[in-house]
Amino acid sequence: MTPRALTHALAALALALGGCASGPASSAMPDDLQDFAARYSAAWSSQDPARVASFYAEGGRLVINDGEPSVGREAITEAARGFMVAFPDMVVALDSLHQGAAGVEYHWTLTGTNTGPGGTGRAVRISGFETWTRWDGGRIAESVGRFDADDYRRQLDGDAR
Repeated sequence: MTPRALTHALAALALALGGCASGPASSAMPDDLQDFAARYSAAWSSQDPARVASFYAEGGRLVINDGEPSVGREAITEAARGFMVAFPDMVVALDSLHQGAAGVEYHWTLTGTNTGPGGTGRAVRISGFETWTRWDGGRIAESVGRFDADDYRRQLDGDAR
């Protein structure tokens, strides 16, 4: 199956299951989800935090590791800025895209060197995923992300594994 056919199959499955559209304010996910995810990864790698926020609906919501939600594009811009300042050479790579029970799972790997203000100077490589559970006008209405915070901290601190 081609990537484009897979994308359309995932979209059809998600809509059939109802996992990525909820409530009257939500609408279907983007037609080409693979392209959307690739552009989203590029936005995280761009050092332009507003570019990341542009993938979210006006009142979109981003939650990272059960932390305080970033709600709205301004808050999402600031959440992205935090990572970009800490890792000026940050690259976020798209690893895979899956339809999960809760929504579309966007799996990624972040690499970068913590050379921002107060940084450790250490390189990190962490993988994680976001579950995109709702859509609004072809933009993410809600994303819940996870990565191994303990492994991240060990890499920043330089502790042996």
